[in-house]
Amino acid sequence: MKLKKSGAEIFIPDGVSVEEALIRTTHMAIAAHQDDIEIMAMDGILKAFGTSDQWFTGVVVTNGSGSPRDALYAQYTDEQMQQIRKIEQKKAAYVGEYGAQVLLDYPSSEVKDRQNQVLVDELQELITLAKPNVIYTHNLADKHDTHIAVTVKVITALRQLSPAQRPEKIYGCEVWRDLDWMPDQEKVVFDVSAHENIAAALLGVFDSQICGGKRYDLATMGRRKAHATFSASHGVDTATGFTYAMDLTPLITNEKLDIVEFITEEIAKFSLDVEQRVKRFV
Repeated sequence: MKLKKSGAEIFIPDGVSVEEALIRTTHMAIAAHQDDIEIMAMDGILKAFGTSDQWFTGVVVTNGSGSPRDALYAQYTDEQMQQIRKIEQKKAAYVGEYGAQVLLDYPSSEVKDRQNQVLVDELQELITLAKPNVIYTHNLADKHDTHIAVTVKVITALRQLSPAQRPEKIYGCEVWRDLDWMPDQEKVVFDVSAHENIAAALLGVFDSQICGGKRYDLATMGRRKAHATFSASHGVDTATGFTYAMDLTPLITNEKLDIVEFITEEIAKFSLDVEQRVKRFV
């Protein structure tokens, strides 16, 4: 597969050919930035970790420029930060035993361009070759514009593929806004209790972000533990870590389903849940 951007690359931790690495994919995460995968797609990473019949492929869409920086990285240029973030993402791929790590190297401005079909075409090609059973991407209620843009591009790419080429499931996961607000019957719950040491290591390799003043490692592990404890009010904890997602599969099985209406209906379900609960006691 020939990637579009000159700075793009595919890293294979175990050294097999790119084709072999992609074809064996069962779980794929398509994320906006370096370290988003490790925050949002731990379910897929764990499903494949230590197995020989399931493989996780990470895809990072943007090039990592413009990220906040401090301390050791305070004087780094955008070009230097891009290289640092690529190295960090490769470290995570090695620690997590990913089958492949794809770095597409797009600037955020191109990702957010609604007319940019080049990225859509590249995602189509990648998904067609890998044929993942499950895709994890950002949720449609995320508050980061680039995250939303990536999700829309992924949905658009999948809708342009034949049904046989599409994954069985696509999930919109938590990064810049969690999904605790969704009614329990609507949210997808992933138990990510296993291998907390690996989870911590995956988050910890992104030193440029942590040292730069953003403790994503502590915040992510804390959110997972909070979800596990606050998931049920009348029962003891059954897990030490949960992540939540919204099921975006209806958007690729029904191409006529409007993306904006889909997410606003999810929000309306939350509103109705709150309204009905308060009305019981008023």
